[in-house]
Amino acid sequence: MWPFAPPTHTHVARRKQAARDEALRAVRRRPFPPDAYPAEVYLRATAREIVERIYKRDWTASDVLEAYIARATLAQDITNCLTEVMFCEARAQAKALDAEFASTGSLRGPLHGVPVSFKDVFDVQGHDTTMGFSSRAHQPRFEDAKVVALVREAGGIPIAKTNVAQLVFFFECVNPVWGRSLNPYTRAYTCGGTSGGEAALLAMDGVPLGWGTDIGGSLRIPASFCGIYSLKPGYGRISLTGSPGTFDGLEAIRTVAGPMGRSVDDVELGARLVFGKQGTEYDPAPLPYRDPDMPNRLRFGFYISDNYVKPSPASQRAVLEAVDALRRAGHECIEFTVPQAHRAMEIFIGLTAADGYKTLTADLGSDPVEPGVSSLLLGPWLYGWVRNSVAWVMSKFFKDEKLAGTIRAASHKTVHEFHKLVQERDSYARMFYREVWDKHGFDGIVAPVLALPALPHGSNQYLSALACATLLYNVVDSPVGVLPVTRVRATSDAATTEWTDPRVGPGHGSPVLEGLLYGKPDERGVGRGGFYDAEKMAGLPVGVQVVGRRWEEEKVVEMMKVVDRALGPRGFGPLAWSEQRK
Repeated sequence: MWPFAPPTHTHVARRKQAARDEALRAVRRRPFPPDAYPAEVYLRATAREIVERIYKRDWTASDVLEAYIARATLAQDITNCLTEVMFCEARAQAKALDAEFASTGSLRGPLHGVPVSFKDVFDVQGHDTTMGFSSRAHQPRFEDAKVVALVREAGGIPIAKTNVAQLVFFFECVNPVWGRSLNPYTRAYTCGGTSGGEAALLAMDGVPLGWGTDIGGSLRIPASFCGIYSLKPGYGRISLTGSPGTFDGLEAIRTVAGPMGRSVDDVELGARLVFGKQGTEYDPAPLPYRDPDMPNRLRFGFYISDNYVKPSPASQRAVLEAVDALRRAGHECIEFTVPQAHRAMEIFIGLTAADGYKTLTADLGSDPVEPGVSSLLLGPWLYGWVRNSVAWVMSKFFKDEKLAGTIRAASHKTVHEFHKLVQERDSYARMFYREVWDKHGFDGIVAPVLALPALPHGSNQYLSALACATLLYNVVDSPVGVLPVTRVRATSDAATTEWTDPRVGPGHGSPVLEGLLYGKPDERGVGRGGFYDAEKMAGLPVGVQVVGRRWEEEKVVEMMKVVDRALGPRGFGPLAWSEQRK
């Protein structure tokens, strides 16, 4: 190649982005139909309500689609959330649905006329699944992923695919092909990852229902950052046929797919559609959605810190507000201590880094590595003595045993070491169930999603270990829902000495990470200089995790409903983004 020519990934990025932008320009040349209802009428509806209004002949699939296409285009302009744009095919499908309904009077299925989007790890026939890799561009897929096919069969209309984090393995949504996606509520913060583009699009009402995946928090972190709802099932409930990943072959920590939406009701609708539907004979657990028998009074466990990193005042307040609401509704809530969260972190890092991230980076090619990824990859790429020396310094001079243990875990493993670590994973999961579920008899757990409400762009290179809060439940394979609770308050959510001084207050963990988060106290005792800044974060959504036992995904959905009802109206759901900006 000519030495002054741009690198290959730049050519790919330009071509892919140009194709997307041309599809968006075609939409702008076709204004929203003047004879339809105002767009907000359609955007305010949940997926179920859209289907009901179409069935009553109040709306048509085509009118609904145009409203969401217009809003998806706005979401792209503001957040850069879209990758593959499928508006032309969507319009053709909507017309076909309208003609079919006019002829038969019957709906295609439970998603008839509902616009749907997919994280760019789900194959859609005729479109690339780049996952942010230039090496995967210009290779259109021959058939739909199983989840996509089920959505189409149910009458759902795929309109776009959405942006992901590089390598689909860190929680800032940026890669060399599609660039950086932004938080809908402030451009200075990330929408999260790895399902970040999906969360941003949903938060701005670009679709009523979307789909993402999760190996360490990828459904939950962006849902909380953007103020929407999501469900991470345990492994085996939803088919991953046609959904390539970056950890193919890793069975020690399994990627799962899950629905994302603007209400618990729509998350449930998505789960009912796909649970137990097998794509190939190798997809496990043909277990359909089962309506659980729920007690009138639930017993919740909760914690405001897992003692690996002390969550911010806003993140702790979200849990406490949910707990207070549950107690007022007559439910029992008991605080408990998470057993050895740091060990779950070490097991996760040890298993995923066991091959030196060779599988994870197999498609990287000439793509430049994002800083947030490079710090993650560094551990197993270091000589063992260097890694151990860094861990020793953390332990000896910074008194940070938790971070030291995480650093030591990020190493190449022999097959024997890997097998031993899988055994330790199983032992940890058994211990967790014994010490939490069996000991206390909880129906569910309410917990922080992450220590921060959102991350400033570029900060993941220092703060990737914050994912301990979510990846714990990938290690033990628990189903987890996320729902929004509150928003950051500039004054009352400021970090005081209880956060800046590890000697004050309970719940402290890694002193190095907490120093990065909360900085040092000023003359008023408020933390300054850290990544957590309540004044800058004011208005950002904050959610909680609602955790259940293995194979109790349906009960998690019902518990999400219980928490949602107990909290009451609080400015989330359809059109929340528009109303927040008024």
